[in-house]
Amino acid sequence: MGRESEKQKTGNAFIAALKKSNMTAMAMILIIMIIIASIVSPYFLNIYNLQSVLRDLAFVGMIGIGQSLLLLVGELDLSVGKIACLSGILTGMLMVNVGLNPWLCLALGLVFGLIFGLINGLIITRLRLNSMVATIGMQGVYGGINLVITKGKAVTGIPQDTQFLGKKSVGPIPIPFIICIVVLLVVLFIVKKTKTGRYIYAIGNSKEAAKILGIKVDRIRVMIYSFVGLISAMAGLLYVCRLGSAQTAIGEDWPMNSIAASVIGGVSLTGGVGNPAGALIGAAVITVIQNIIVLFGVNSYWQSAVSGIVVVLAISFSSISDIVRENRQKRIKLN
Repeated sequence: MGRESEKQKTGNAFIAALKKSNMTAMAMILIIMIIIASIVSPYFLNIYNLQSVLRDLAFVGMIGIGQSLLLLVGELDLSVGKIACLSGILTGMLMVNVGLNPWLCLALGLVFGLIFGLINGLIITRLRLNSMVATIGMQGVYGGINLVITKGKAVTGIPQDTQFLGKKSVGPIPIPFIICIVVLLVVLFIVKKTKTGRYIYAIGNSKEAAKILGIKVDRIRVMIYSFVGLISAMAGLLYVCRLGSAQTAIGEDWPMNSIAASVIGGVSLTGGVGNPAGALIGAAVITVIQNIIVLFGVNSYWQSAVSGIVVVLAISFSSISDIVRENRQKRIKLN
C-alpha cells in the first residue's frame, strides 16, 4: 500500500507540474516527438542529421530567447530578422569591400545590432508607439537599406578564418548551438538573479504599478530592445559564417518563429509570465517538426503552415489551462 500511495503521489505531482507549466508540458511533448521521429525514420538519429537540427535550432533559439525578454514586458520586435540580416550584410561588406580585420568586423556587427535595437527602443518609448506597429515599420526600413546597399545581391568572399563559427563543431556539438546555450545562461542569470530581472516581470505585470514603485520602465524597455538587437546581430553573423556569404534572405522567418517558440515554451503574450528557457524548448519543437517534414519528403511550403498550427495549439493550450485554473479557484472560493 505504501508503495502504491507513493507512486500515486508521484503521478499526481507529475500531472500537476504539466498543468502548472507550459514549458514542462512542451518539454514532454518534445521528448515524445523525438522518440516517435527516431522510430519512424532511421535517419533522424544520424549524427549528421542531429548536428543539422542543433545548428538550425541555435538560430531560432537565440532569436526566441531574445524575443522572450520583450514578451515578458508585454512587447515584441518584428524587425529581428532584418536587424540580423542588415548587421550581417554590413559586416560582410566591411570584410570584403573595405578589407578590415574580420574579427574587428564581427565586433562592429554586434555593435550595429545593438544600435538598431536601441533605435527601436527609443522610437517606441519616446514616441509612445505600439511595439508591433513600430517594429513592422522598422522592419521595412532595415529591409529597404539591405536592398539599397546590396542591390539584392549576396556579399560573397567571407574570409575562411571566420567561417568555422557557423560550420564547425566542438566534438559532436555545433558551435552555434554552444553560443546559443551561452546566450540562454546569460539571459537566465539576468532575469533570475538580478534586480533588472525582477523589474522585467514587474513591468510585464503592470507598467503603471512598476512606475509607482519607482522602476524606470522606459529605461529598462530600451535596454531590452538594445539587447535583443545585439542577440539578433549575433545570430545573423553566425548565419553569414555558416553560409560563407551575406544574403538579403537571412532571417526572413525568424520573427514569426521567435514569437512562436516563446509562446510554445510558455511565455505569455500579455507579459509577466514565462521563462526564457521555454523559448529554447519551443524553438526545438519547431525545428524538430521542420526536420521531420524534410525527412519525410513533405513539401517544404508546409513548414510555415505547420509552424502556424503549432502556435495556435500552443496558445490554445495556454488559454485552456488558464480557464481551468480560474474555474478551479472559483470553486475553491465557493466551497
